[in-house]
Amino acid sequence: MMTALFAIATVAATAQNPSIVFGTQLDAKAVMKEAAQIAKKAEVKTLQTWEEGRDKKCAYFFEELGEEMPFRVCVPKNWDGKKKLPLVMFLHGGWNTESSYLDENDKLMVHLADEHGYLLVSPLGAHSSYGNRLLLPAGFGKDKETQEVLEKRNSPDLMREQELSEKDVINVLEIVLKNYPVDRKRLFLFGHSMGSGGTWYIGGKYASYWRALAPMSGPFVTREGYPWARLKQMPIFMSEGLRAGASLQASRNLRDFAKEYGLNLQYKEVDGDHGQMVPMILPDVFRFFDKFQ
Repeated sequence: MMTALFAIATVAATAQNPSIVFGTQLDAKAVMKEAAQIAKKAEVKTLQTWEEGRDKKCAYFFEELGEEMPFRVCVPKNWDGKKKLPLVMFLHGGWNTESSYLDENDKLMVHLADEHGYLLVSPLGAHSSYGNRLLLPAGFGKDKETQEVLEKRNSPDLMREQELSEKDVINVLEIVLKNYPVDRKRLFLFGHSMGSGGTWYIGGKYASYWRALAPMSGPFVTREGYPWARLKQMPIFMSEGLRAGASLQASRNLRDFAKEYGLNLQYKEVDGDHGQMVPMILPDVFRFFDKFQ
């Protein structure tokens, strides 16, 4: 049986203006509108460049947080400067930065985005987990553990951190959309671990942005209190490592639920642990997104 906290949040998530049981109470439309205004006036700094300026670490001043927030943008080498680009946004895992995953494995992610012709964007997400309060052991299907995590991670300070993290992701997206000729019908979202939870959360709450999603090894989403109906037609590629430990069974639980619910979901497991699976699955992620360009 659900706790009172979980039940109340679930009711809220079915209201006309739905929230998500494991997220913030921010209104998605209001966040998007505010982010678009921020993008209009934001002064974007270039902090560092690679590949003749095609790969940039940038920053904008996030006034509400009172800090400069970094993000990474990588433009395909063959871009002519005019043609509209498809965009992939990547959400990093915990204890990492906007650049950590992009620099790993000889910049495999950057090279794949270039090879497939995508504008790659990676926000920091301020100092929290993109609005999603779930973490292990609260994987999909672990109801008791989920309730315990939500009850523990419900302080005003943590909720404020999550709001700012969620807003930073949308701010960065709108800043990039303003500054580059992006094809808004071809926006894709993916992430690993904490970033997989962010992909489920941002992907569901801000579904109007995205053409497809690819959460990797992070089944941080719930059966109740989540807008599954919004993702009914959304192509989703979910992946997991066979040696990923606690998240493996939760991912399989989520795979089975998706099949029962009728989601347009593909699922793949690779022979690696939680971290090893990333370079193993990245080529599949980009090939998956290519299907929906």
